[in-house]
Amino acid sequence: MSGRRFSGASLLLVALAASAASCNRSVDIKEAIEVVDASSGWYDAGIVDGRNKIVPSVTFRLKRKGSAGVQSVALNVFFRRPATGGDTEEDMDDVFIQRVDFKGDDQTDPLIVRAQNGYTGDPPQSRLDLFKNSQFRDVRARVFAKYSSSRWVEIGSVDVQRQLLPR
Repeated sequence: MSGRRFSGASLLLVALAASAASCNRSVDIKEAIEVVDASSGWYDAGIVDGRNKIVPSVTFRLKRKGSAGVQSVALNVFFRRPATGGDTEEDMDDVFIQRVDFKGDDQTDPLIVRAQNGYTGDPPQSRLDLFKNSQFRDVRARVFAKYSSSRWVEIGSVDVQRQLLPR
């Protein structure tokens, strides 16, 4: 009788181990999801400390490719601009999103991501005039994703268009 219990318990442990291994299988996140339906511009952040302010804003969805078993991911969106006088980029701002869930149609709801940092101008300089300022530099949003305990992987980028988005 004790032999049967041992066999049943052993079988249960093997099944649990196999189940845990399949749940923790490695997923190549770059191959599993993609950035789609992207749009961008500069959001009118209003008047801050008496100055007109605009901040970079991107809107996009994430889409699962094929039969990827990814249910949710964490995102880190880095807003970067070219460094003055060089080919490198410098950080402008970053936004962390702890959890983004995929819906039944294998994609997320639209995600709107805005930086806190941007450009300001003293009146009478309008928000549109900020694009003409010699200090203005274009911005790229680089989207990184992480699934479970995997590493951060860049899954796409969006160039922020020189257009003013309505409030």
